[in-house]
Amino acid sequence: MASLSVEEFLKQCEHSGDAAYAALRSLLDRLDDPTTRVAARIFLSDLQKRFPSKKASEKCFQAYHFRIEDIFLDQYEGYQGKKKLTMMVIPSIFIPEDWSYTFYEGLNRHPDSIFRDKTVAELGCGNGWISIAIAEKWLPSKVYGLDINPRAVKISWINLYLNALDEKGQPIYDGEKKTLLDRVEFHESDLLAYCRDNDIQLERIVGCIPQILNPNPDAMSKMITENASEEFLHSLSNYCALQGFVEDQFGLGLIARAVEEGIAVIKPMGIMIFNMGGRPGQGVCKRLFERRGFNASDTDISSLVEIEKNSPHRFEFFMGLSGDQPICARTAWAYGKAGGRISHALSVKRIFEILKNGFQEVSSSLDLSFEDDAVADEKISFLAYLASILNGSSFCTYEPPAGSKHFRNLIAGFMKTYHRIPLKADNVVVFPSRAVAIENALRLFSPRLAIVDENLTRNLPKHWLTSLALGNTGSNIPVEDVLTVIEAPRQSELMIELIRKLKPQVVVTGIAQFEAVTSASFVHLLDVTRGIGSRLFLDISDHFELSSLPSSNGVLKYIAETPLPSHAAIICGLVKNQVYSDLEVAFVISEDEAIFKALSKTVELLEGNTALISQSYYGCLFHELLAFQLADRHPSAERELEKANSVEMIGFASWAISVLNNAELSITEAENSSLIHMDADQSFLPVPSPVTAAIFESFARQNLAESEIDVNPSIKQFLKSNYGFPVDNSTELIYADSTLALFNKLVLCCIQEGGTLCFPAGSNGNYVSAAKFLKANIVTIPTNSEQGYKLTEKTLSGIIDTVHKPWIYISGPTVNPTGLLYTNKEIENLLTVCAKAGAKVIIDTSFSGLEFDFEGWGGWNLAESLSKLNSLDPSFCVSLLGGLSLKMLTGALKFGFLVLDQPLLVDAFHSFPGLSKPHSTVRYAVKKLLSLREQKSGVLWDSIAKQIRNLENRSKRLKETLKNCGWDVIEPSGGISMVAKPSAYLNKIVTLKDSPKDGSISTNSKAYEVKLDDSNIRDVIHKATGLCINSGSWTGIPGYCRFTIALEEGKFEQALDCIVKIKSIISN
Repeated sequence: MASLSVEEFLKQCEHSGDAAYAALRSLLDRLDDPTTRVAARIFLSDLQKRFPSKKASEKCFQAYHFRIEDIFLDQYEGYQGKKKLTMMVIPSIFIPEDWSYTFYEGLNRHPDSIFRDKTVAELGCGNGWISIAIAEKWLPSKVYGLDINPRAVKISWINLYLNALDEKGQPIYDGEKKTLLDRVEFHESDLLAYCRDNDIQLERIVGCIPQILNPNPDAMSKMITENASEEFLHSLSNYCALQGFVEDQFGLGLIARAVEEGIAVIKPMGIMIFNMGGRPGQGVCKRLFERRGFNASDTDISSLVEIEKNSPHRFEFFMGLSGDQPICARTAWAYGKAGGRISHALSVKRIFEILKNGFQEVSSSLDLSFEDDAVADEKISFLAYLASILNGSSFCTYEPPAGSKHFRNLIAGFMKTYHRIPLKADNVVVFPSRAVAIENALRLFSPRLAIVDENLTRNLPKHWLTSLALGNTGSNIPVEDVLTVIEAPRQSELMIELIRKLKPQVVVTGIAQFEAVTSASFVHLLDVTRGIGSRLFLDISDHFELSSLPSSNGVLKYIAETPLPSHAAIICGLVKNQVYSDLEVAFVISEDEAIFKALSKTVELLEGNTALISQSYYGCLFHELLAFQLADRHPSAERELEKANSVEMIGFASWAISVLNNAELSITEAENSSLIHMDADQSFLPVPSPVTAAIFESFARQNLAESEIDVNPSIKQFLKSNYGFPVDNSTELIYADSTLALFNKLVLCCIQEGGTLCFPAGSNGNYVSAAKFLKANIVTIPTNSEQGYKLTEKTLSGIIDTVHKPWIYISGPTVNPTGLLYTNKEIENLLTVCAKAGAKVIIDTSFSGLEFDFEGWGGWNLAESLSKLNSLDPSFCVSLLGGLSLKMLTGALKFGFLVLDQPLLVDAFHSFPGLSKPHSTVRYAVKKLLSLREQKSGVLWDSIAKQIRNLENRSKRLKETLKNCGWDVIEPSGGISMVAKPSAYLNKIVTLKDSPKDGSISTNSKAYEVKLDDSNIRDVIHKATGLCINSGSWTGIPGYCRFTIALEEGKFEQALDCIVKIKSIISN
């Protein structure tokens, strides 16, 4: 064999399939031998090159009884970024077909953590490609590929060598310095016999195994050997024998036996995933699992018995592992008490898993009774999913402002699978609501005139709907800054007539029900708006169905066949769910990259981000729907956007794009990179168990009473306890999903009054940029290093009288970004200056509540201060802005509040509707958590105290690291951020390399030199280390960069390493 050439090898193979297998078996012996392995792998490379095309490969299979082919993985590429696997097949083993690709695509719908570092077995591995793909992508600790066909096992080993070694026979290492040979083994085994016999405990069992009974039952009783006929061995991959289970009648007997064998070898909390044919129906497939292996004897199901007693709903349990007929919860409870073994449904099991982990109180309020089965299916499925992510860390990771990448992939997948629209995640921008999406789009383009569907204007600013740009606006806003909106009927003929006559720069419209069935009306709108140079935003919310059988949609039919023109975008508000009527998320589809990027930036600037829990809810629905459909594994044809318009199109407003380009917003993360975000105003710290319990309970409860979601009393008590802020019956409390959104509405009130917004130098850069985007008149109040860049009575007095209608922004008690504190005396002095000048004050407390030494600082008592000042000038007022995500480490639970106490300001604020408000589940959870916090003891209080100590320790470690690396540091006294100046680096020369746009590593990158200064320090650190910080242009303090410290533990350690690394790079 050692001296055979490719031609001689092929001559051996051409005699028969058995001869080819014998030759390959000899080749495997050489691959197994370390002394001949390299040469054998090179021989395989030469063999593959002999048949370079698909057509040549088919000829090889016919003539020589084997072929080597590539399996393309597309978006399912692994650690090394490999987009394909190289695989050999022979006639006597299973040849990968569409249904096995579909199974692998199904595996990819699970989170990456499902296989990472796990012990996995694949049943019926065939030529081993799925086992190898799992190891390549998810880096499990071990994958056992098992097959009853001995020839399949031998070919699988050859395929393992094909992918573990490169074409020169050298090992390919992953990020953990392991090869596929370290992670994968193949063994001959009847289902799980190998694992059982060798006492191997598994965490994951997957299988794409036969579900069709052999038409010749006698054939299945033959002895399985390596020398059996090709026909018999191949039949093992396609047919199964009777297994003696009730599921045999559906062709699921082999899977049923695999599940029962799995009970003995799978670890607690292990997962089994099988390809289930749709012929028997979902109910049969579910029951196969539900009646096996999920022992409920350790679960108290008495609450379910009570639900059954008081409602018509019946839960399904099963007697033992072999029972086929369901029994109700009451019967199961009695049977279990008598010593019987019961099992129950998967979703209920997952729900009870979270209840066992310290959430017994939630169990008493759990209500899983439903009169409508559709509601039950949707809610129980989501609760099971929510339980899994609350038990994990899914809400403690950074997500881009455009929306969770996973959620946008699900939307794109739904569009591709159900409507044949080849979208990608980067064609989708997620918004908190449809109203926010429409307002942001209009502000981005800022047209002189816009026509908006009368059904979509309710949440737009009132002055847009009452002013004409050619006339008197009736306000202090300059005529050139007024956006005029004309309301129009939805019927396309009338809308088009108005468009032709008025020639607006932007059109926002829905489409009538009777016109939505075909694409004719949409095409007409596209043509007319293109002809006059108008941007079109078409709302399809009323016609978009989250259903496995969505009705015909003319708009989606059109863009399935034709790329969406660059002047058009689709808006879709998700509100049609069966369970939570007030839970909304919206998305915008655009195939224009510039539109995607600009809209993403408006989300970050005006909203912060869209609540992750809301994205998770609709993501769960999309995931469930995608599970009903087989994905098309063949790549879609590339779509090209139209390159020219017949008429010049309105572009982004020049001032808007200038602000977006100059604002230090999130750095876009390349596909294969992993950035460390010390530039995000978020906490990625572990969420305390009372928070996860409150979140879960809020979604599990039904028919919440108004008193249970009325947060006003709790917020009033919170304000009194933490800031001594006076609140009475005339005080207006306003809530939103984010503090930033509330701040921006205040900015609009300032603009409407003709006021001047005054920021101290050393304020939150995102807030300053947002105010600029909204076109506020802004003045910067100087601060100095001696006072830690805090606002002082002296500097404020020196500037406030020179400003027309001043609005003063103060971040406190904890200042973002410096982390310093205002004492009660300092804030009283500042408020006194403001009261004498009749200024309006915005106190932003959203970054407070995590002070390191509260006792030494002393806290605030604003009631005493304000009682002396309110009589000085009637224009003077204090608005208190805040949020709870940092104060209570709520992670994904976002809640912002605003306290207004001046009637005129309240009226002005409500003239700017469109706020995305917290839905009932958030209000319920917040009310519960505020009540726990007021007790000033218990798990929540202790968890917050523990994280404050953690943050203090981190701030000291970061300070020492920065100082040792040549930075001047301002030591914080609280919060999650600190600032430092890279004094030792300024004017130094550093050499960098260009990075490919996809984030991959290239040896051909060009090197270039950069002279370090305040304008490029952020970019240099990001490119050199992957660490994201904010520069002096964001902090407003020349030269001082901002670092946030509320990172995941591993990320914080990596960040410290990056700071040391940049010192080393600059020193060299």
